[in-house]
Parts: sequence; structure tokens; C-alpha cells
Amino acid sequence: MDDLLAVIAELGLELHPDRVRVVASNIEGLGSVEQFALVRPSFGPNADKHLIARFGQAWHDTDLMTPRDVATALRGASATAIEQERRGSVELTWTGPASRQVPIRHTEQVLMEVINAAQRRLFIVSFVAYQVKSISGALADAVARGVQIDVLLESSSAHGGKVDHDSAAAMRKAVPSARLFAWSAHDKGAGGQYPGAVHAKCAVADGQISFITSANLTSAAMERNMELGVLVKGGNLPEELHSHLEALIATKVLEPVIG
Repeated sequence: MDDLLAVIAELGLELHPDRVRVVASNIEGLGSVEQFALVRPSFGPNADKHLIARFGQAWHDTDLMTPRDVATALRGASATAIEQERRGSVELTWTGPASRQVPIRHTEQVLMEVINAAQRRLFIVSFVAYQVKSISGALADAVARGVQIDVLLESSSAHGGKVDHDSAAAMRKAVPSARLFAWSAHDKGAGGQYPGAVHAKCAVADGQISFITSANLTSAAMERNMELGVLVKGGNLPEELHSHLEALIATKVLEPVIG
């Protein structure tokens, strides 16, 4: 039975909820598992045929579940998949030596996914930014489809920051319409302490998908460094992150970069 339940769980993730409802209804009307072939067409032309075959075989291999039991299990698996999507998913990302033990997506690939997913607004935070042509191209494409791009970067040493490279100037050249921000010098050195730096790195699109990473917007970070991050889709975190960054602008903790 465990094999059957595992396949049903996969179907719940694989099939659209509307499709599951049709399949479950048809299975419920069967007399026994021996009639399974009658419901195969209801899975639709684009369903994974290998997965459907596994489902049929697993059901044949157990005599503990009636058609009504299987239909109920399918509906439960679909409902669980919907709830899982609502809560969000977290995926590990990595650039550097591969362990070959865990399948992990590359940092640049994931950052491109977030940028390409943006339809209305995109917020990117990095310590520095330069020499990443693929990212610049994706940002230009985002602008072309009407996305408002906000970018927070560490100021150059010439503007009171902690890096020699003027990332804001480079970003303005690559994406002229992007709104560029820096951490307010007044807030940065609050309380007479040694000034802090913009050391966070993240990207969030439409409050729906976010990438939190150790990687800067540089070719070294995308290709050569050892970098770790997580991609978060759905749930509350992307919207909370986007709202937090926008609130820092509204409260003038982050100030527009002029010039």
C-alpha cells in the first residue's frame, strides 16, 4: 500500500486540481481496479504516462483499497498539494564545488528566474554590482515589459561608502530606468558608531518569489566563488521582504542616489 500512496501523492502534485477532480470522480465509478484502463483517458493527453502506469500497477499490487478509497486519497493528495503551494516552497541554491550528492541549482540561474518572473516590481539588494552581462540583459528585458526596478547598493568610497567601485554608476549605465538607492549616511552611522554597510544580498519579484543569497551581482559570485542561497516561492516571506524594503524607502532609511 505504501507504493500506491506514494504514487497518489505524486499525482496530487503533478495534476491540476480540476484534473484530479475528474479522475477521482471517474475512479469512484469503477467496479474494481480491473477496470482501471477505462479511466486512463481522463488523465489528459499531457499527463506523465509513466506515472500513470506506476499508479495502475501499484493499485493492482494491493487489494486493500477500493475505487472509492483511491478516489478519496487522490482528492486528499490534491488538497495537500494546494496547501503546500499556498505555504510556499524553499529551494537550495549553490555556486562552487559540486558534491554530486544533492541536486542544487546554480546561483545565476535562480537569480535570472526571479528577474524573469517579475511582472510589476522587482527589488534587488547587493553590496556591489558589476560585470554581469546576463543579469543586465534580464533586467533590460524586465524594463521592456513594464517592471519597476529598485536597486539598493553599497555607496562607493567617493560617496561615503565602503567600496572603491561605483556600483550605482554601473547599474545606471546598464539599466537607466532603475531607481537606485543607498543607505542614508545619517541612519548608517546612527549613535556615533562606526558606519555599517549594505551587506545584504537578495532579489524579490512582485512579493511572490524571493532569492536570499550570499552572492553579489558580480561575475565572480555567479561563476567562481562559493556562494549559498535559498529561493522562496509563495507563502508570506517574499511579500514581507518586499514590504520591508519598500518601508525603508518610505521612512527615508534608504535614499535615492542622485546623479
